[in-house]
Amino acid sequence: MKEKNAQVSVEYVIIIGFSLLITIPLILIFYEHTRTTSDQVISSQVDQIARKIVDNSESVYYLGEPSKTRIKVYMPENIEEAIISNKEVTFRVKTKSGVTDISHISSVNVSGYIAITPGIHYISIESKGDYVWLST
Repeated sequence: MKEKNAQVSVEYVIIIGFSLLITIPLILIFYEHTRTTSDQVISSQVDQIARKIVDNSESVYYLGEPSKTRIKVYMPENIEEAIISNKEVTFRVKTKSGVTDISHISSVNVSGYIAITPGIHYISIESKGDYVWLST
């Protein structure tokens, strides 16, 4: 009887060991895939924000000086810096592969400051005659 109990115990240990051997690599692969997908989503969101800022800046500029608009954007995490100067809107985004610059070129001069804290922000876009002013 003792040999049967010992055999059952060894079989359970083998089954649990085999299950762990399969499960742990799957968990690691899932984690890595999730991180990569998260970086892609954040980069896509930031690209959309930059495009929205440039499009609205050009619209406001061509309408003339008293023109002003406000856009609602969601700033994701991992944005390290927002640079708005001359005719370029650039966001520096931290990803698992390093820091990536996401830039959009405008046909008009833009300047100002945008808060980069995660969350919903309202960006004011105002024509100042020969340039467009951005602020949060």
